[in-house]
Amino acid sequence: MTQRMQGLGDGLTLWVQDGWFQRYMNSSFHRSFQFRAESVPKWETGISNIMTGHQVRQTFLDFFADRSHRIVRSSSLVPAEDPTLLFTNAGMNQFKEIFLGQEKRDYSRATTSQKCVRAGGKHNDLENVGYTRRHHTFFEMLGNFSFGDYFKAEAIEFAWDLITKVYGLPKERLYVTVFREDDEAEILWQKIGGVSKSRIFRLDEKDNFWQMGDTGPCGPCSEIHYDLGKDSAGPGHEHEEFPLDGGGRFVEFWNLVFMQYDRSAEGVLTPLPRPSIDTGMGLERMAAILQGKLSNYESDLIEPIRERAAQLLGDKMKAATLNVVADHARAAEFLIHDGVIPSNEGRGYVLRKIIRRGIRHARRDGFEGNFLHQLTPFVAEFMSGPYPELLESSERVARVVKEEELRYASTFLVAEKMFRDEAKTAVGNFLPGAAAFKLYDTFGLGIDEQEDMARELGLAIDLPGFEDAMEQQKQRARASWKGADKTQVNPAFAQLPKTKFLAYTNLEATAKVLYASETEVVLDQTAFYADAGGQVGDHGSLHDSESGDKVAEVTSTSYGMPGLIVHKVKATKSIAAGMTLVAKVDPAWRQASMRHHTSTHLLQAALQKVLGRHVKQAGSVVDPTRLRFDFTHYAAVSAEEKTEIERLVNEEVLANLDVATQVMSLDEALSSGAMALFGEKYGDSVRVVRIGEFSKELCGGTHVKRTGDIGAVKIVYEGSSSAGVRRMEAVAGPRVAEYFEEQLSIKDEALAKAERDKKELEHALNQLKEQLAYAQAATLEAEDLKGLKVLRSKMANLDRAQLRLVADDLVNRNAADVIVLGTTTAAGAVEFIAAVRKDLTPKIHAGNIIKAISEMVGGKGGGRPDRAEGGGKDATMIDAALAKVADLI
Repeated sequence: MTQRMQGLGDGLTLWVQDGWFQRYMNSSFHRSFQFRAESVPKWETGISNIMTGHQVRQTFLDFFADRSHRIVRSSSLVPAEDPTLLFTNAGMNQFKEIFLGQEKRDYSRATTSQKCVRAGGKHNDLENVGYTRRHHTFFEMLGNFSFGDYFKAEAIEFAWDLITKVYGLPKERLYVTVFREDDEAEILWQKIGGVSKSRIFRLDEKDNFWQMGDTGPCGPCSEIHYDLGKDSAGPGHEHEEFPLDGGGRFVEFWNLVFMQYDRSAEGVLTPLPRPSIDTGMGLERMAAILQGKLSNYESDLIEPIRERAAQLLGDKMKAATLNVVADHARAAEFLIHDGVIPSNEGRGYVLRKIIRRGIRHARRDGFEGNFLHQLTPFVAEFMSGPYPELLESSERVARVVKEEELRYASTFLVAEKMFRDEAKTAVGNFLPGAAAFKLYDTFGLGIDEQEDMARELGLAIDLPGFEDAMEQQKQRARASWKGADKTQVNPAFAQLPKTKFLAYTNLEATAKVLYASETEVVLDQTAFYADAGGQVGDHGSLHDSESGDKVAEVTSTSYGMPGLIVHKVKATKSIAAGMTLVAKVDPAWRQASMRHHTSTHLLQAALQKVLGRHVKQAGSVVDPTRLRFDFTHYAAVSAEEKTEIERLVNEEVLANLDVATQVMSLDEALSSGAMALFGEKYGDSVRVVRIGEFSKELCGGTHVKRTGDIGAVKIVYEGSSSAGVRRMEAVAGPRVAEYFEEQLSIKDEALAKAERDKKELEHALNQLKEQLAYAQAATLEAEDLKGLKVLRSKMANLDRAQLRLVADDLVNRNAADVIVLGTTTAAGAVEFIAAVRKDLTPKIHAGNIIKAISEMVGGKGGGRPDRAEGGGKDATMIDAALAKVADLI
């Protein structure tokens, strides 16, 4: 079968035929890389079977599948439920609980091609990448595993048959190392492979003893090396012999770990009752060996990416720069696809360093623009054969990378200024190492860039000080991840069988107590759902099976270890192993959780329809009161988008769709279009939840039977969770009515408070105005007019009530015989008030004065002889009206 793959770049078309990549079209794109079966390498390989990298991978998996191994998909680069790891860095990571005896599966042999990243924590190859032949941040590890099935003899036989009979490596070029005390392994290599004793070397713990941690499973290991020949050794290393090789002539490509001991806290090694096998082969290394290439970067797994990088960056790039860019583009593509987003901490920080290191190397060689976001789609296309899911997220990955490139471009300008500021404080023409490291670590300014900038200023970098600061940072990083240990498993749990899970069909179950303490109870079967997949565990109660009396309240439910459900309890009566209890789930708790969980599926589907297929779940919490959903998206959700998302969800609720579940193989589920989650750990059989034609997801949670059971859904929050990740919160069912009641109550309280605040402010404002009015009154002086003391004045910013206060104050102080005041209100109206001393009223009438001047401003007024008020609308006449008072006395 031939499948054409398009879109891999200008002038490039690839065919996949029986796993082989063949070149088509006469293009300069491939001028530096010509891979043909008939081509003769520049050094003699002696290999009888040349393969493509993709063939190497598939051949490995097929070989072990033919020997009763289950082919298991690669797990995510983000380790599932294992905070001790920064990234997945070995094939055995996803089988850790099996090796520890905490999990059992329906197979005892497995084989994988595992995505791995080593760029932080204990395993950190980042600074070597690009400058050596075989260091990478991202790589694939081929492995075969035995969980208490076969052991050392079979593992060695499988390995020897594969590399010599299938891959066709010449036996005379193979070397083997074993642990110094492992006589058995040495004898088996001689017996099975016919490897002479002169080609078997015994090494110590540093090289040939493996352990998972300070305690637990461990054992000797055996490494297989390939001799590339004297011509492959670096300058000065031509005459070195194995294993004292410093020039890269001997390639270690496969490590066989014989897990046969259990190390105690005191360091005592006890033989395991069922020893196991864990092996790891570097895919890129084996591909390079079989293709006659000295460097992994020259193999057909990476060289096409280097060529595409050269096309984007131009012909000024050094070989090391193209290596760095190709490797880091692979790492960025796979990490972001698996849900890692650039940030300033943890995994996101390492990803940011990887991206910026690639940018920095291109910049160092003279390239100033943004390019990496154009290379990651090429990686996705190129690797889509074994990893077709990359195509689904390719656009999103490119967007994330471009944002990081733009962020770096702006940061570099700041870093350049910071460098010049630091340079001013240099002592003895040396920039301190601590300052150089700060510029490197905080601003991404590479040490080589700093050295170039320092030379321009006649300075040098304190490199020993820089290295010290770098080592301190690495130690801090290692310590931070070493400290992120998983909660210790109760040793008693390891002896218990898996719990029979009845939560999908029951709310109640009669069960036997297998384990009991003051706070924890394990039953042989239970209807309680344990905390998993974002859905919180059930609450409920435990009852005596005979009397029906309640013996404990269940406050939470979780997994003590894979497959074993632990009920956290507040016991009211004694509970002991062997008792028979009735476990009852709180139905209201479960139903509310189900409504919110099914709503989460509807929400994700609606988000993808409105915002785009790039939306992926990045975390969730489902409990009886609400749902919280984190998703990948690089912009705030607009009000219109949020309204449409909510409309679509409720439209499906009203449609009363059937919520169907089906158990199928993982491959079958993914092929059917079911969505899987970042970093989630799946078994071979998975449960698919389908909601009509609207949503299909892999999910182990509990759900309503029909969408109509939800009632309604209301989005109550949308905001940023982290860089490139948005967060939505919503409520469903009766919680929607409760939410609106809460909001109305909040609004009513807010309105009441606003009314109270308004009255208080108005009171304060009135007091202030009164004070201002009295202050103005104190400045007024009467004039002598016709033998009387007359006070006529235009007041500022007073209303009629305040005008009265001023008039009263003036009267009470006997400030004048006749008082006439005017003001203009905020609305533009004119207000007048007049007061006449009572003994003068037979001759001077306040009402007549007000009537006359009010008419002048287009209004009317009047009143008693001693007190009158009026006004009008024409504020332009207020001065003339007050002047008229003299004629009216």
